[in-house]
Amino acid sequence: MFSGQSLAGTEIDSVQSADKAQFPAQYDSWAATEEQVEREDMLANYPANIILWAGSSFAKEYHSPRGHQFAVADVTHTLRTGVTPEAGTKGLSASCWTCKTPDAPRLMNELSVQGFSGKNFTDLGSEIKSVVYCTDCHVKGSEKLALPRPHAQDAMTKIHLPFDKQDTNMQGAQVCGQCHVSYYFQPESSNKVNIPWIFGNDADKIEKYYDTRRFYEWIHPISKTPILKARHPEFEHWSRSKHAKQGVTCITCHMPTTTDETGKEYTDHKVGNALEQFDKACSSCHRSKSKIENALERDKKAINKAARHVENLLVKAHYEAKAAWVAGASWPIMNEAIMAIRHAQWRWDFAMASHGLYAHNPQEGKALLAKATEQAELARSELAEILSKLEVKDVYYPDISTKEKAHQAIGISVEALTKEKQAFLKEEVEKNWSPITKRGYE
Repeated sequence: MFSGQSLAGTEIDSVQSADKAQFPAQYDSWAATEEQVEREDMLANYPANIILWAGSSFAKEYHSPRGHQFAVADVTHTLRTGVTPEAGTKGLSASCWTCKTPDAPRLMNELSVQGFSGKNFTDLGSEIKSVVYCTDCHVKGSEKLALPRPHAQDAMTKIHLPFDKQDTNMQGAQVCGQCHVSYYFQPESSNKVNIPWIFGNDADKIEKYYDTRRFYEWIHPISKTPILKARHPEFEHWSRSKHAKQGVTCITCHMPTTTDETGKEYTDHKVGNALEQFDKACSSCHRSKSKIENALERDKKAINKAARHVENLLVKAHYEAKAAWVAGASWPIMNEAIMAIRHAQWRWDFAMASHGLYAHNPQEGKALLAKATEQAELARSELAEILSKLEVKDVYYPDISTKEKAHQAIGISVEALTKEKQAFLKEEVEKNWSPITKRGYE
């Protein structure tokens, strides 16, 4: 155990009892996120994603998010976090715990940020005792908002908008935005979480940051493209939205003010779909729920259609690049095509990795996918010329019509990974980790 040991079970119960006594309605609504159990298998829904993410852990398993109560359990059980690495080898960074639990900031204080991120994900599993909780957003025992995660503090310093200088409205959005934001693990700093906002926080400016640093997360095993990965950029999309311009934040829509049984007002902490609480969350600005639903459905259809088109273009581009490499292509003639694949996939991902894009900023989503289409078509045009010069007449495109076929195409055995994971859960997690790591799986 570390010097500042995690709270024991009885101590956690005591803290939670105190919070429940002080903020009963908020506490009960937070606890109700355990009711939000449904999630979708996104790789089964969109098998082309497996090809686009080939070479990364995202190709193994990717589900839509669910209630905050499942944050620790879901990251523990997913195939993406794997198992305990062999002695002397490096596994997945402990940075994967950063936004799942208030134990992460505590451990960063004890170990230093780089000391924390330099640990393996599994090294700290037994230290994780709490799911997303009050102290992730508030000063302990108080309603006062807080920003406990160093990567978020650093990001606001970069853009000269420190948390303590923000108004309450912006602080509320920023508290959510410390985790609902795109980031990467900084390799030169022991894989600590970093938000790439030096030039700005839209797709173009973040891409400029990555390209300037010649950064990539992995080399795509099919096309040899240096890939960038977007991670749920909800804060970025919201910040340029019509809602943001009107001062409407995450809290306004997803945590509306409501009343308890005594008539006392409180903020609902069962973070959920705004339309499910239309009267509380939306009606002060919108008269018709059906009108909003129709607009959302229209935008969702348009975005999904564009996304599937981009995915199809990118899958073909990856395999066309492979055919060119096999035929003897060199980097000088491949560079422009490869960079076009990189930039197209980045914009596709920056749109589709954002939960709630259809509601948060559909205009930006459509623009990103339109640009991604243009770049993917450029990549394929360049590759067609290269393939012609190399006298390649046929390109092999595998059948990826199902999740299983797509996994087979890139050599992933989900059965073997699952077997390995189940053994890890039985031998390590069930014996040594907190019961919260099993929430929703019992």
